[in-house]
Amino acid sequence: MKLDDRKWEILKAIVKTYLETGEPVGSRTISKYADLNLSSATIRNEMSDLEDMGYILQPHTSAGRIPSDAGYRLYVDRMMEEKDREVTEMKELVLQRQDKMELLLKQMVKVLAANTNYAAMISGPQYHRTKLKFIQLSVVNDSQLLATIVAEGNVVKNRLLDIEHGLDQKTVLEMNILLNSALNGLTIEEINLGTIAKLKGQAGVHSELVDRVLDTVAEAIQTSDDDLEIYTSGATNIFKYPELSTSEKASELISAFEDKKELADIISQDSNDETGIQVYIGGESPVATMQDCSVVTATYELGDGMYGKIGVIGPKRMDYEKVVGTMKTLMAQLDEIFKKGKQ
Repeated sequence: MKLDDRKWEILKAIVKTYLETGEPVGSRTISKYADLNLSSATIRNEMSDLEDMGYILQPHTSAGRIPSDAGYRLYVDRMMEEKDREVTEMKELVLQRQDKMELLLKQMVKVLAANTNYAAMISGPQYHRTKLKFIQLSVVNDSQLLATIVAEGNVVKNRLLDIEHGLDQKTVLEMNILLNSALNGLTIEEINLGTIAKLKGQAGVHSELVDRVLDTVAEAIQTSDDDLEIYTSGATNIFKYPELSTSEKASELISAFEDKKELADIISQDSNDETGIQVYIGGESPVATMQDCSVVTATYELGDGMYGKIGVIGPKRMDYEKVVGTMKTLMAQLDEIFKKGKQ
């Protein structure tokens, strides 16, 4: 007897329902699944076949069915294949986008430096208030689990978790369902103490694992300065301005310009302007070595919670109108390119 698509959908519904309720599942319950659109009689016939195939059991006469070990095994194997395929597709998509975005940003920062005659920088897009899409825990061996975290913007992170005691596939499956039911669609800020307490209560003896997974989620979907890509161009333009070109000042500025952490301090500043453009003059600069300069930054947004910063560093007598105009043009071009890339 062949396990066709209809039988598989019914088996999947039985497993999901049983995991949620812990009670044997009847044909009437399964018939309520909107996507099946099958009569109770048809479902009873298919359930009888599934029982003959060894995928479900009837614990008591006239009771509903529960998954057998073989049913659990098939469900877990297919779920893992499906999630692995989704993760692989997402990774490939992310890598393609990252390669194109990196090339684009490198070109744009060169254009910005050339058009303004100042030093320029641009950060790669970060994910702001990223929502969790799903969590997948997979058994690696008796002492390790692999946590795959997929977040909005198709951000994919993998983390190995050490565990003291091995977990069977059924327990891992139950943990996956529990975590995804509670956390999918939430940002880190929305995962509050009430949500965590409820999750830990439902996890019972595995409450410590919930803590570990939540730490992993927070680590995976929050961008740190170490993950931030910053592209620069035009550092030598500093020598064109006498007030900045003395050997000591120029050396400090170029060192600061090449220091990722110093530039990240500029990028981390929030804009006070509705246009996303911020101008720091002299001592207003967040970087001490740039306090003889003016720094102009603009925030670009690419949708899906992605944003980044464009920056220009030059003398206090810079042509502000030209700099702001050039930035707005680049931001519009980025927005247009990104929209085309999604079509």
